[in-house]
Amino acid sequence: MSELHGKERAGDKRRPGRLVYSATPVLLYWELTRACDLACRHCRAEAIAQRDPGELSTSEARGLLDKIQGFGDPTPHLVLTGGDPLKRPDFFGLLEYGARLGLRMSVAPSGTNALTPEVIQHLKAVGVESIALSLDGSTAERHDSFRGVPGCFAWTVKAAQLARQEGLPVQINTLAAAETEADLGAIYRLVSELSPRRWSLFFLVAVGRGQTLGEVTPERCEAMHHWLYDRSKEAPFVMATTEAPHFRRVAFTRMKAEGIPWTSIRQTPVGRGFGIRDGNGIMFISHTGDVNPSGFLPLTAGNVRAADVVEIYRASEVFVNVRQTTHLKGRCGRCPFKEFCGGSRARAYAKTGDPLETDPLCAYEPGTYPSEPMHAR
Repeated sequence: MSELHGKERAGDKRRPGRLVYSATPVLLYWELTRACDLACRHCRAEAIAQRDPGELSTSEARGLLDKIQGFGDPTPHLVLTGGDPLKRPDFFGLLEYGARLGLRMSVAPSGTNALTPEVIQHLKAVGVESIALSLDGSTAERHDSFRGVPGCFAWTVKAAQLARQEGLPVQINTLAAAETEADLGAIYRLVSELSPRRWSLFFLVAVGRGQTLGEVTPERCEAMHHWLYDRSKEAPFVMATTEAPHFRRVAFTRMKAEGIPWTSIRQTPVGRGFGIRDGNGIMFISHTGDVNPSGFLPLTAGNVRAADVVEIYRASEVFVNVRQTTHLKGRCGRCPFKEFCGGSRARAYAKTGDPLETDPLCAYEPGTYPSEPMHAR
């Protein structure tokens, strides 16, 4: 679940001021295909070279784009991902159709030699708002070892440079795991040279191929949050986390200690993301139409071939249950920051089989800060 450039929506209209997104997701991730030419060690989708015959057809895909309009204004920010969405021959046709509908769209392709100047130019011309690229190493040797294909590092860097030349905003995603932790400083320096709009650290959730990698410890995660906050004060781009919403707690307490008022905190990139997490402002649709709270939380709430995507998000038991902070258990349930954060429901599920349990990556013990955050009660 990467945080592409979706703007914060107002919370549930029936509960003003609460960080509950029960009417419309902020970000809707759509896995167009699982076909991909890479073999990434941490791939959630366990992507393969060939397309699945069970993928949504072109007509079904267009129908889904029509249905997304049913969320009303503003519609979710649609992130087209995979696999590699470029592996679908109807990809640009779907982009053009979505653009005619007025949908806000971003694209998360694989870093391959398919990202030619012509493709980048076409993305810009269609009206794509941003492109997300992944860098998991500061050198070709490090990055390509994660992606499984020699040349991937060079293709990714070149695509980021081409996008910048075309005026297409870039988000760079980087895996935060035991295997990448020591390299993050060097990756940050590389990312700085590429001038993205946003850099997001994706904290490993042990699903798919990622089960063979190591997570950082909760203590190291906490230190990395502070390091990320320190870098955010100097970087000319937004710093974010994926599947580590407890970064918001660290950022909030640091800003509060610096004397920054609540109204100003709420307008920062971190503040605008308060409350957004798996199933609460986030929605995922698989290549076969299954709907989940996120791509890392494989609880199926319905299928777009059989039910309306709007109703699945608003009324299915899976979504209603996972987005209520009153249902959270353990430390997450007791945490005074749960409205801001809520923990990674995907990681809780991967570790315990219960999406409402404590996020085991968070080191915070409720009650150890001098005071509770206002608006978090």
